[in-house]
Amino acid sequence: MKKEKNKVQEETNKHRGVAPEQVDDDARFDRALRPKLLDDFVGQKKIVEKLRVFIEAAKKRKEALDHVLLMGPPGLGKTTLANIIANELGSDITSTTGPSLERPGDLAGILTSIESKVVVFIDEVHRMPAAVEEILYGAMEDYKLSIVVDRGPGARNVQLNVKPFTLVAATTRAGLLSNPFRSRFGIIERLEYYEDNELHRIVTRSADILKVEIEREAAAEIARRSRGTPRIANRLLRRTRDFAEVKGENKITLEIAKHALDKLEVDKTGLDEMDKKILSTIIDFYKGGPVGVSAIAAVVSEDSGTIEEVYEPFLLQKGYLRRTLRGREATDKAYELLDKKKISSRQLQMPIDESNRKPDA
Repeated sequence: MKKEKNKVQEETNKHRGVAPEQVDDDARFDRALRPKLLDDFVGQKKIVEKLRVFIEAAKKRKEALDHVLLMGPPGLGKTTLANIIANELGSDITSTTGPSLERPGDLAGILTSIESKVVVFIDEVHRMPAAVEEILYGAMEDYKLSIVVDRGPGARNVQLNVKPFTLVAATTRAGLLSNPFRSRFGIIERLEYYEDNELHRIVTRSADILKVEIEREAAAEIARRSRGTPRIANRLLRRTRDFAEVKGENKITLEIAKHALDKLEVDKTGLDEMDKKILSTIIDFYKGGPVGVSAIAAVVSEDSGTIEEVYEPFLLQKGYLRRTLRGREATDKAYELLDKKKISSRQLQMPIDESNRKPDA
């Protein structure tokens, strides 16, 4: 059931220009645009500075870097940082995902085949089965794997030694990780949404790599509508390039950028139709909230998990939505965005005027 929901979410996001998740045509471009070293990485300044120190210290001691946990919404650079860590250490990297590690043997096969000080990257680590997570504990602490072979009376415990390695794990749902697992990471960092000026630098850099000429104002417009997410910025740049080529232009101008982004239904704040539909539902159906996410999902015909993982983070970060113990609430900023008039609590509780009401027959 969970796999089916994830598949539905992925299919939905393929049609969203501002979906932060990687869709089919992103992978090839992401590899080309991805920075290779910390000096080339834009944004997340505090994290970059700390990683630079930790990596240099590990290299001087000739030890494996402490295990690293990277948290944050999709599209902010967790995979990029994992590859940069490996490059900076001068190590190879072995990449996998949480869902693909279905059995303890899958993990054992990876860890027993790697060389010393290799970086092992696990994306979507929160979706890793509990049985796999538990045998990972020993590998992270003592570089030993304890695996149960066979079942019943003939079952036996086998200890396998693994070479020192650095686990870099990425997650968009840090709350789903168990405390024992989190405690085994020596470096824990949360990536934040990017500022417009940082995204402007990313768009300019990507345009240069793609050999696309772009006006400064056009790059700023794309950055402003990218929801604070580099992956979205690069995707909108590619789509804008398509519009420029069809129009026979050899440069992305501000006029072309605005036209393309309007056609893609990405407004000046980076919100798309579903974002506004969620806010409108809270305001129109539930008087601004509070309301549970399941109720919102039922009205907008979207999976509640998708709303929590994909839409909410940006709405919360930009101040359009507020989480409370009783549910989600639309903020004054959301009312202004949608040009809605806020109904005061006094108006909601005002008694009905029955002075002109005719008596019952």
